[in-house]
Amino acid sequence: RSKRMATHVGTSGVVKVGANTVAEVVGFNLDETNDTVEDTTLTDTAKSYLVLRKDATGTIECHWDETDTTGQEALDVGSSVTLNLYPEGADSGDAYYTGTAIVTGASVAVTMDGVISRTFNVQFSGGVSHTTV
Repeated sequence: RSKRMATHVGTSGVVKVGANTVAEVVGFNLDETNDTVEDTTLTDTAKSYLVLRKDATGTIECHWDETDTTGQEALDVGSSVTLNLYPEGADSGDAYYTGTAIVTGASVAVTMDGVISRTFNVQFSGGVSHTTV
């Protein structure tokens, strides 16, 4: 019998600024990259590369809640915060990503027939750590 891998649904996700849960989150995205440099020589038959520095950026999407003073309102453009992203929830044993994030952008979107939304863009300084609760 094959062993089934654990799967999770998005409704388990949680975002925290430090220990404070961000209210009304409807989704988040984390993008991790790693720079490389080519070290191919003239006689090589295929290109080769060396690993350089890691990088990480993210986006958090919320329903706007101006009363969330320790969550959404703590994500002011230009601020640096400890950001914790929990894809599967924040219970003991759950995996999550953490790092120092600089808020590089924030937007509010208003439509006549929709919920007001807020989007935050972040740049991690020093990368992110993968850990468990």
